Amino acid sequence: MLLVTTHSIEGKQIVKYLGLVSGEAILGANVFKDFFAGIRDIVGSRSAAYERELRKAKDIALNEMTEQARQMGANAVIGIDLDYENLGASGGMLMVTACGAPLVCQ
Repeated sequence: MLLVTTHSIEGKQIVKYLGLVSGEAILGANVFKDFFAGIRDIVGSRSAAYERELRKAKDIALNEMTEQARQMGANAVIGIDLDYENLGASGGMLMVTACGAPLVCQ
């Protein structure tokens, strides 16, 4: 499955657009609790533990989106957009959403 953020694929012809696909992942409050417990992990104002969790959530969202596209018969997803959003009044949850246009290309 070819995944791109652009709206076309150089050297490929789009045969059929199949709609829209998305995938979501939500990090719960425990992630933030663990993050603050491991604050010693921060080097130069970055936290490797927090970055790993964000990367894991991004991968889950992309995998869900890709699987949905595959089930529709797509061999590529274009125009992929990744969004990160705080949920809840206390900001105790983070949602990562991936969405794009599934298509068949040659």
